[in-house]
Amino acid sequence: MSNLALLCTLAFVGVTMLLSVWQKLGLERDIAVGTVRSALQLLLVGYVLQYVFGSRHPVLVLLIVAVMIGVAAWNAGQRAKGLPGIRRRIALALAVTELLTAGLLAGLGIIEATPQYLIPISGITIGSAMIVSGLYLNQMKRELESSRGEIEALLSLGASERQALQDALKRSVRSSMIPTVDGMKTVGLVQLPGMMTGMIVAGADPVEAVRYQILIMFILASAAAVTSMLLSRLSYRLWFDREGNLRRGL
Repeated sequence: MSNLALLCTLAFVGVTMLLSVWQKLGLERDIAVGTVRSALQLLLVGYVLQYVFGSRHPVLVLLIVAVMIGVAAWNAGQRAKGLPGIRRRIALALAVTELLTAGLLAGLGIIEATPQYLIPISGITIGSAMIVSGLYLNQMKRELESSRGEIEALLSLGASERQALQDALKRSVRSSMIPTVDGMKTVGLVQLPGMMTGMIVAGADPVEAVRYQILIMFILASAAAVTSMLLSRLSYRLWFDREGNLRRGL
């Protein structure tokens, strides 16, 4: 894509801002800031990746993945800022998910263990796991609001914290995975995913692009399951205070 063609893509932003003005949504400033930030961030990442791909140094790859995990954990943790230590647990869940995914990909010879493969796939994996973490935390907060009486009754009858939250945890894990599962059911029929579309636009063989997209979809399904289930086990005690009572005002 030429610089002129890239500049012309601002027309889409202009349409969005005009619709916001027309409907008096008040989103013009946010759209403008988001446009500038996303463009600068992506351009910066592009130059960084160009350097990393050229150097092929494993420490740089680990550093980039670590930054991805840190930013994702901080962002997902915004969904439950009242839980002490939730970001550390999210980071641990994301790290385990990433280690498992990258280990299987490289260990089974599915991809080459090079920055060109590891960094983009890690970004997709961690980004998806971040969204799953946020969905899980949102659902858990709703579960505590709607089932507080039931959970407290179980605690008063002698149930452990884990036992009292068991049903809420299962529903939250299930809810966090629904978008990923639904996406697998409709991929290719309702939408052509980004990676596949990008490869086709870049001139790759459509069948080869489909193979890589199948790989990504399976990775996303695995990442969603591992992240949500692991996070539920790592964080369930955080929903209680030191006295063993359910937290309020989360």
